Amino acid sequence: MQQLNCALSDGLWDLLQRRSKDANEPVSQIVSSALAAHFGVVHHTLHQVSTSTALVEGIYQGAVRVGTLRAYGDLGLGTFENLDGEMAIVDGHVYQVRSDGSVREVGDDVLSPFAAVTRFDPDARVNLEHCPDFESLLKAFDRLRASENMFYALRVDGFFDTMHTRVMCKTGEGVPLVQAAAVQPEFNFRNVSGTLVGFWTPEYAKTLNVPGYHLHFLSEGRTQGGHVLGFSGSGLHLQLQRAADIHIALPETEDFLKGNLRRDPSADLAKAETAKK
Repeated sequence: MQQLNCALSDGLWDLLQRRSKDANEPVSQIVSSALAAHFGVVHHTLHQVSTSTALVEGIYQGAVRVGTLRAYGDLGLGTFENLDGEMAIVDGHVYQVRSDGSVREVGDDVLSPFAAVTRFDPDARVNLEHCPDFESLLKAFDRLRASENMFYALRVDGFFDTMHTRVMCKTGEGVPLVQAAAVQPEFNFRNVSGTLVGFWTPEYAKTLNVPGYHLHFLSEGRTQGGHVLGFSGSGLHLQLQRAADIHIALPETEDFLKGNLRRDPSADLAKAETAKK
């Protein structure tokens, strides 16, 4: 990646510093985004709040407002304060799927302890006419990915014969993720159109985000959804975007600052993110 050195007026520098502080965004990111907008190109940046390790250790205190997430992009996923359900960001709208199965669009003041979002402009597209299971979809995305070492944003639209999801229940601060996941309700839907959104994260970044594929579902009618455990479908439209930059905002909450985040989260993430045996 190239570096840019240039002289700025005091007034412009002050504006950059103020924007960086208000948005909790590095000056370099603001400049890159502004240049991309000026030249009419898309600057693919993955914005993330907190880390998967923090979630594993039970750090669920809200760290960022939904309004801030919406400013960073139009596709993403995450959860809400106190692990209160699953977040799906589709076309710039932020939805909360709750443990009773209900879905609602949330306002800008709602808080999230963990989320990932990007402005989606896909680099690659492919149609999958028949998809008998989750594994078939992942293999199709594997063929689209050019590297095992980059981050990717994903979207799938289509018709699902079956859809198996789970949703986290509202949980007290400090309860480990694997313990909270042990009581998560699961849902099975049939013959539903909808959208999958999510990310692929390299294995080396497992302390930052869920390694491999992580997808959330939202039905076309915005009445059903959750973290995807399995499905079958047809006429699926797959889209993929490589993230050129990663921006991670670390919470300044007391629990995060004092938390023990040294442990490898892999085993607990695998147990929490997959279907119950």
